[in-house]
Amino acid sequence: MAEQNNYTEDSIKSLDWKEHIRLRPGMYIGKLGDGSAQDDGIYVLVKEVVDNCIDEHMMGHGKTIEINISDHRVKVRDYGRGIPLGKVVDCVSKINTGGKYDSEAFQKSVGLNGVGTKAVNALSKYFKAQSFRDGKTKLAEFTRGEIKSDPKISSSSNRNGTLVIFEPDDEVFKNYHFIPEFLEDQMWNYAFLNAGLTINFNGTKYHSEDGLKDLLARKTDPESLRYPIIHLKGDDIEVALTHTNQYGEEYHSFVNGQYTTQGGTHLAAFREAVVKTVREFYKKDFDATDIRASIVGSIAVRVQEPVFESQTKTKLGSINVGPEGPTMRTFVNDFVKQALDNHLHRDTTAADALLKRIQQSERERKEIAGIKKIANERAKKANLHNKKLRDCRLHYNDGKGDRREETMIFITEGDSASGSITKSRDVQTQAVFSLRGKPLNSFGLTKKVVYENEEFNLLQHALNIEDGLEDLRYRKIVIATDADVDGMHIRLLLLTFFLQFFPDLVKQGHVYILETPLFRVRNKKETIYCYSEEEKEAATKKLGAKPEITRFKGLGEISPDEFKTFIGEDMRLEPIITAKDTSIKQLLTFYMGKNTPERQSFIIDNLRVEKDPVEEEAA
Repeated sequence: MAEQNNYTEDSIKSLDWKEHIRLRPGMYIGKLGDGSAQDDGIYVLVKEVVDNCIDEHMMGHGKTIEINISDHRVKVRDYGRGIPLGKVVDCVSKINTGGKYDSEAFQKSVGLNGVGTKAVNALSKYFKAQSFRDGKTKLAEFTRGEIKSDPKISSSSNRNGTLVIFEPDDEVFKNYHFIPEFLEDQMWNYAFLNAGLTINFNGTKYHSEDGLKDLLARKTDPESLRYPIIHLKGDDIEVALTHTNQYGEEYHSFVNGQYTTQGGTHLAAFREAVVKTVREFYKKDFDATDIRASIVGSIAVRVQEPVFESQTKTKLGSINVGPEGPTMRTFVNDFVKQALDNHLHRDTTAADALLKRIQQSERERKEIAGIKKIANERAKKANLHNKKLRDCRLHYNDGKGDRREETMIFITEGDSASGSITKSRDVQTQAVFSLRGKPLNSFGLTKKVVYENEEFNLLQHALNIEDGLEDLRYRKIVIATDADVDGMHIRLLLLTFFLQFFPDLVKQGHVYILETPLFRVRNKKETIYCYSEEEKEAATKKLGAKPEITRFKGLGEISPDEFKTFIGEDMRLEPIITAKDTSIKQLLTFYMGKNTPERQSFIIDNLRVEKDPVEEEAA
């Protein structure tokens, strides 16, 4: 009892700014991660620095930003006004210090609280800020927020602007790596949202003339468009939309140039306004799901004093547009109602194509209504949560707990593999779904098969995606299959299912491949797990004296105790990324269509295991 009551003045701790950021980084940059997800912390660090450059551009200062990112170093140089020389140190190391509090200096900016750059400083093992202003310069260098170099102001012949260099701290971001595709998306979003801006990123120029229209052109397959992209612009609002031949809804929303990955009031208003305008234009009370089925849309708004639901600014809260302006809902509804209605009246070809797409969605929905009801009843009787799914306690959509971003589901095949993962998982955040054999090849089939095939129906229910991604139960969907021919085939069949019926799962970065070691190299003192031949050779050399080498042929051969290592802190996940010029139809036709010999060659050539003549013949 004495131990429990030991609550004294010594129990009260005061942390300085950098200690608090390093102790609670999630409050400032969201989740940490290793770079395998697009919203991992290292990308937020890049964003916080670039956002300051964007704000300068928005105020009319600087048309070019130069960005260089190597494996572990980020360099950002803008050509704006430059931080006032006497305040360089304060702006990067004093919390709640910055120019964004002065509404005359920065209007409708992203950074509002003077926190972002300080978080980057505190979470970097090296951080440098240097300002060039009117023939003079001032720099400061830090290590994990501690100032290490603070020379006096000196003369300079460089153009005005600010230079920031930082290296994320590998004590905080363990085993991190930048994925080029994620960085490219980040740079394109900046270009799409800022007309006239040029970003030079690692030697490539990013520039856009048509904003959100260019964004949707990059995000969609031209062959799948039902009508040309509709592009509408107004004061402080821009939208673009089209319908495709793919299932699902896909949106990209922005506030003051910030990519609000979780949407918010502006996106909710946009979705509502499209439905309302379409109903009024065609004078028919279409079902909202039929109107929005297969839509790809984007909205960007600019407002003073935006209210976000967290420091990472991924979801916009309820706000008015301007100090005395309308609500965001009214603002978006009024604009879309007028601009979209006018466009449909002018472009009768687009209006006819949109009507046909809505009617097609209506027919498909009614066609599967009966099957859907039977399938849902069958799913309940199948006792999903006991036989197929070992659920976790937290969920991505429940809003509870600060670990919801960590939630994931492993999809695996076979009792041995699912048993090992189930015994070694974190029951708070990791669920397991067990497949029975190889899934059906769903290429070219309609969505009826999702309800007619028991395995697909149960998987859909486990993920909770029947009515879209809003209620998705897990942040990450992890395909965990053996590293052999059969495992690769199952992986392709699952990817086909997602790309065919739920492509937004992939496009929004929810689907991953679990990498497990191919070899275990050990002696009496040390065990090293290796994910490639090169790693095996290095481990063998390191341990010397003929260590024991085990090759894992399947997940079922890995014990639960070992699995804890592979799905814990050191877990390696490979995100599934669709490139900008990828046609999902062409992709699925090549890998899952009738060109069987080519697909077999692909599977064999891309295995991460040593070639096995028996396996090659079996393929």
